[in-house]
Amino acid sequence: MKEYWFKFDALISAGINMMKNKILITVFSFCFFTAAFAQPKKVVADKIVAVVGNKVILKSDIDNSLIDMQRQGVEIPENARCLTLQQSMGIKALVLQAEKDSIPVTDEEVESEIDNQVRYFISQYGSKDELERVAGKSVYQLKEDFKEGFRDRKLAAAMRSKIVDDVKITPNEVKMYFERIPADSLPLYESEVEVGQIVVYPKASREAEEYCIEQLNEYKKQAEAGKDFGQIASMNTEDPGSKATGGRYEINRTQRDLDQAWLSKAFALKEGQISSPFKSKFGYHIIKMESRAGDDAVVRHILKIPQVTQFEIKDGLQRMDSVRSKLIAGTIDFGTAVMRYSDDEASKFTGGMIQGPNGNFLTIDQLDKEIVARMRDLKVGEFSQPVSYTDERGRQAVRIIYLKSQSQPHRENLKDDYDKVAQRALEEKKEAALDKWFDDHIKTYFIKIDPEYKSCDVLKKWEGATVSGSH
Repeated sequence: MKEYWFKFDALISAGINMMKNKILITVFSFCFFTAAFAQPKKVVADKIVAVVGNKVILKSDIDNSLIDMQRQGVEIPENARCLTLQQSMGIKALVLQAEKDSIPVTDEEVESEIDNQVRYFISQYGSKDELERVAGKSVYQLKEDFKEGFRDRKLAAAMRSKIVDDVKITPNEVKMYFERIPADSLPLYESEVEVGQIVVYPKASREAEEYCIEQLNEYKKQAEAGKDFGQIASMNTEDPGSKATGGRYEINRTQRDLDQAWLSKAFALKEGQISSPFKSKFGYHIIKMESRAGDDAVVRHILKIPQVTQFEIKDGLQRMDSVRSKLIAGTIDFGTAVMRYSDDEASKFTGGMIQGPNGNFLTIDQLDKEIVARMRDLKVGEFSQPVSYTDERGRQAVRIIYLKSQSQPHRENLKDDYDKVAQRALEEKKEAALDKWFDDHIKTYFIKIDPEYKSCDVLKKWEGATVSGSH
């Protein structure tokens, strides 16, 4: 097997690049977290299995990674222990160089990533209490346990970027790379499309907004009179994400994935207090603070979305028809129209293009049915008539669909798939640069590997440096 550095590169780059070997993804997806999640148990003895510079790798680090992989149902190859140690040593080498080069990683950056990870775990386990039960320790203890691993990951990623970010690829190199691939090994692609949209949300009338406020005031009055807030929310909230749980959310003050007006209002409440109705970008809310511990809190909320009438929708259709006329006339390009007219904040970062697992390129089954229906009458480069629809949050909206490109099912070729081939060729070149960096630097570090791993072929490069290393 070729050296592993490219796979590691992809992993510490937050999964942007495709891995070639599932086991390698899993090994390091969990290696930063398994020690923190290890259940309290009687430990016979731990030992150091490898040293890179002044960084040590423990047997328990390797064991915990493999145990967690088994829990996840991942097929483990015979040399998984060797691969795991190899990956761990690569991390340590990059961290050592990052520290030597004084690459900055702030405590705030590390803490932010840890908070995001803990919130993900809470969402997976259903609640903070369940997470703490499974982990056998408090969220505070988990965060403390995560610090070193997350800091190492960020340092290693930053060092890796420093090594390969200047690596570029030329069209001739892409062609040479492609020509090395056997014809019968070229992938087959389904039909793919690039689809964009400009979305506007017609503004509801003042009367509709006032009606939502009246409803929320009534719900607040019922709750303060003793009726269960969660029951009221289950019956009346228009938030699909929390209707089944009675409007319940576990939140943290530092979250960036929540509406900041909503978050600020929540943390202004005392335990048991219910807010007055207020507006966010999603509609009108009331929030009840259920419990709070520092920057963590459990709240319940009720969302009401002001109803848009056919009059407002008609006005939205007319405005979007004017935008479409400008697009067809060529007096404005699609990206500029998105920035100027679209109310969909997420699309402003993608130039209006709908994103899928492979970026802008999507198969038909990855699009919602309404978009597919509108695309049937479009040719590449055309814009649909404005159409009204209901988005995933239940809001009435109007949009124009833009079909940027469409491919037919085919075997990979440079004409249709140049960008994909170029990305793979670039990653191969980066892999080579990373390999060379390790070839040059491993011998400068003090390396020690436990005799138990002497039979690991993937560690031969490291073993050759165990005598000559000086740091």
